[in-house]
Amino acid sequence: MNFTKMHGLGNDFIVVAGMSRLPDNASELAIRLCNRFFGIGADGLVYILPSNIADYQMRIINSDGSESEQCGNAIRCVAKYIYEHGMIEPSLTEMSIETVGAGAQHVKLTISEGMVTAVRVDMGSPILQGSLVPTLLDQDQVINHPIEVDGRSFLFTAVSMGNPHCVIYVEDATQFDLGVWGPKLEHHPMFPRRVNVEFTTVKARDAIDMRVWERGAGPTLACGTGACATLVASVLNGVSDRSATVSLKGGDLFIEWNEEDDHVYMTGPAEQVYAGSLKL
Repeated sequence: MNFTKMHGLGNDFIVVAGMSRLPDNASELAIRLCNRFFGIGADGLVYILPSNIADYQMRIINSDGSESEQCGNAIRCVAKYIYEHGMIEPSLTEMSIETVGAGAQHVKLTISEGMVTAVRVDMGSPILQGSLVPTLLDQDQVINHPIEVDGRSFLFTAVSMGNPHCVIYVEDATQFDLGVWGPKLEHHPMFPRRVNVEFTTVKARDAIDMRVWERGAGPTLACGTGACATLVASVLNGVSDRSATVSLKGGDLFIEWNEEDDHVYMTGPAEQVYAGSLKL
């Protein structure tokens, strides 16, 4: 199996192209290959596949073997891979990529000397209905709602960007103990399909710190859909403007929630680390 190791702000993936469909053992492969001690090491295994509704389809298998509906960092890596490996005409700087949870998403590339230096992704409209995120709450919007875990109370705002997010404001996100509270909230009964958890601190109306515990992967250096959900939650809570720089452990993403079309736009980098082949 030929593969390419890529990352978006340190959120890293094993990218595989050239297959006609998702292999039956994709879950088993992801667990084995994403292991950082006995495998290649990554947050997820990403397949670039044919699509009937877009230029290509992206399927993401988390490091625990579960499938993710969407991933903002992975889609930037996939777009960069497609362009730089000649899978679309070099004159084209826009493409569509099908996802499991958010349909076909439109991507715009910034090119310099034949290389992709930035990717802007139309992430679509956020889903705010509590039962559709999903949570157990049948509300039009779940904003600053109390949740208790192991005797500690938090307030969360629920957003889906094709995958579920729980945004919680804390005094200092950069110092928050992800390892203690992340997994407990991920598996809380409030969230029937589990949840990605973003611990967030708003520094200014256009600057937000965020740290993430990703469903199926644990603590990662960045989460694109999480950054989008964080901006949406911050607007709903009245603490940020509709565009802001979201600072993650691996770097910054620029997020916009457009008032006219209700779509969220994410702009950030993607990098190739190395390529190789593996005998399975």
